[in-house]
Amino acid sequence: MDIMFFLNSIFLGIGLAMDTCAVSMANTLNEPQMKPGKMCLVAFMFGLFQCIMPLTGYFVGHAILSIIEKFVPWIALILLGFIGGKMIYEGIKNRKDIENKTGKILTFRALFVQAIATSIDALSVGFTIADYSVLMAVVCALIVAIVTFGISMAGLALGKKFGIKLGNEAKLLGGIILVLIGVEIFIKGII
Repeated sequence: MDIMFFLNSIFLGIGLAMDTCAVSMANTLNEPQMKPGKMCLVAFMFGLFQCIMPLTGYFVGHAILSIIEKFVPWIALILLGFIGGKMIYEGIKNRKDIENKTGKILTFRALFVQAIATSIDALSVGFTIADYSVLMAVVCALIVAIVTFGISMAGLALGKKFGIKLGNEAKLLGGIILVLIGVEIFIKGII
């Protein structure tokens, strides 16, 4: 594990956490009196699922790595390019972010659904790290979880102050980061 591994993991976490940032902002708009303990629970759930999903993708991808090893750079480029491109598109088109539209206090069930919905793209990212060792995959997933927790907490705090307007810019930035990581993995894999 070198500095590039840690930087890539941090940037991967930032890119993946932009959806959770937007959803967190929406949650505090919907529940402006959210207590710090609940804010920590929201951020923890987002971080947990952002950790579980890439590891799930990793173990599935690792099982078939010998078959797909020469295609990993292409898979990373395509998957991260698609996910990032979709986020960029949504950010530019100013589409509404996932939010709890009930007008009620955020329930654990709604939070669980949000955590799954915002971490689906992290599942496919797990395939792009299939050539990592188990230790590297776990460390990467933990870094993604920690970054997601921090960004989600920031989103919850920002939601109270500035509202949902930052949500689309956050998606745009996240999409750009994911595309750049995909390109970097592709170039590194080809060279």
